[in-house]
Formats: sequence, structure tokens, C-alpha cells
Amino acid sequence: MNNSSDPQNNCSAEVTLQEFQHQVYAVVYSIILAPGLLGNVLALWVFRIYIRETKRAVVFMMNLALADLLQVLSLPLRIYYYLNNYWPFGHPLCLFSFYLKYVNMYASIYFLGWISVRRCQLTVNPLMYKVKQKGDILTCALGWLFVCVACVAFPLLRDNPRHPGECFSELPTKHIDILSVSLLIILAELLGFIIPLIVVVSCSILTVLSLKEVTTEGVQDFGEKQRALKMVLCCAVVFLLCFAPYHITMPLDFLVKAGALDDCATKNTIQRSHIITLCLASLNCTFDPIMYYFTSDEFRRRITKPEMPDHFNLSRRLSCLTAQEDVEPK
Repeated sequence: MNNSSDPQNNCSAEVTLQEFQHQVYAVVYSIILAPGLLGNVLALWVFRIYIRETKRAVVFMMNLALADLLQVLSLPLRIYYYLNNYWPFGHPLCLFSFYLKYVNMYASIYFLGWISVRRCQLTVNPLMYKVKQKGDILTCALGWLFVCVACVAFPLLRDNPRHPGECFSELPTKHIDILSVSLLIILAELLGFIIPLIVVVSCSILTVLSLKEVTTEGVQDFGEKQRALKMVLCCAVVFLLCFAPYHITMPLDFLVKAGALDDCATKNTIQRSHIITLCLASLNCTFDPIMYYFTSDEFRRRITKPEMPDHFNLSRRLSCLTAQEDVEPK
């Protein structure tokens, strides 16, 4: 759940906290916007054109870039709100933008996990690894369906604004029983963080161990294994840096909202920390394109030395032949 100012919070630092929140979000989202938009549009272009040439989890990387792009496209509205302290676009659009934030987060976690699994499979057990693009597409579709349905809970937990023009972090939380909210938090932590964390860490360990094995079958290129390890480790770094802090502060922020903590200094520290960790979670949409560039030789080659598709090359050759005929003496 996002950070919000509790109307029952009597701490004198509440207004200061809201100002801090708006300033931090406005600055961080403004920094993310341009590189996130450029990086993910470029990534989708590269993956879309050359999807048939690669066998390295490109379908999952395409979907990860799409998830990041969805968040980036919602940032201008967020920046406007946090700069002006007013939302003029209506409550439904506010809830939808709020919803997109969590869809991006958990879709990114899902696809980072699958990228790690595919790279690990290619390295650890290459004979059993077979690229089944249709199967990967189905896995992505089911992942999107699950994430989109599960994340509906986040906007549903928010109530109508107390004052006109309130949105995002200022939306009050609905009053529901502590047992139900605790169950939702546990499910979010378990399915959205703990299980994917186990998958990513396990893939990293297995890929590291595979480098020590000498095999006579499958992927014998040690450099190929090193590149796979680099990708898996980068997925783990992005996962831990962006999503681990947020999922540590999320249950603590819930305790603040539930009124389980009385000390104002403790509540203020938790809420400020939660703001920072939410910003870290947002940075994944700029870290992911950097990961593609430094871990994928194919991606880096296409960016630094773009090659024209076949039909463009054919057209160019035909143009050259026509030009030669024009200059030949008759």
C-alpha cells in the first residue's frame, strides 16, 4: 500500500511529511521520465524487430519493457499532481494511475523472475532447454492476467478523497477489519516478493555453480555461460535494490495506518522511509534498459550498430542497380 497521511494521525509533523513526500516524488519522477521513456521505447523497438533471431528470454524482456513503459506514461500526471498539489483529472483517472503503479511493480517482479529462470535453464541444463515462443507468450499472458487482477485490491482499498483535488498518497484508506488487511499484506509479500526472491536467488546460485562444471554437451562456450550469469546477477541486483526495500517497509507502513504504533518519531521515520523505498521501486523502469545494454551482446550491438531489416536492404540494392543503369552509356 502506498504512503498516505492518516487523518487520525495527531503528530505535528504530518504537514511536513506531506510536503516532503510531494517534493521527493516530483523530483524523482521528473528524473525518471525522460530516460525511462527513451530506454523502454528503444528496447521494445530492438526486441520487436529481432525477436526471431534470439533465444534468450526476449519475450519476457519485451514484456518487462512494456510494464516499465506503462509506468513511465503515467508519470506526467503524477508529476503534475505533486508539483501543483491538486488533481483536476477526475477520481477514476486518479485510481487508474494509482493502479498502474502496482501493476508495473509486480509485473516487473514476475518478468525478472522468468528472465532469470530462462537464462539459468539455458546454462545449467541446456539439453532440456528448448525455446518455445508460444509457451513463453502464454506464460506472459497468464502473468499479466494474474498481476492485473491481483493489483485491483490496491485501488479498491482506497476511499473517495476527503477534499477536492486529492489523489494518490492522500487518498484515505477504507476501514476494513485488521484480519482481512493482514491477509492481503501477507499474500502480497509472499506472492509478490518472497517467492520471486527465492526464484531469483536460486537461479543466481545455480548459474554460478554451473560455471564450475565441465560438460561435453550443450552450451560449451564458457563466455556464453558468463553472459548468462551476468544477466541473472543483474536481475538479482535490480530486484534487491528496487523491490526489497519497499517490501520491508510496506508492512511497517501498514502498522502505522492501522494505528498500531503510538510514537510519533517512529511513525514519521517509517513513513519517510516508505516514501524513499517507493521511489527506489520506481527506478526499475530506468535500470532495466541499462541491464539490457550491459548484459546482452545482441542488444548492445543493435543499439551501437543498427542494421537495416532485409526489406530495406533489398530496396537499397534495387536503388543502386537502377542508378547504375541510369549512368551506363547507351
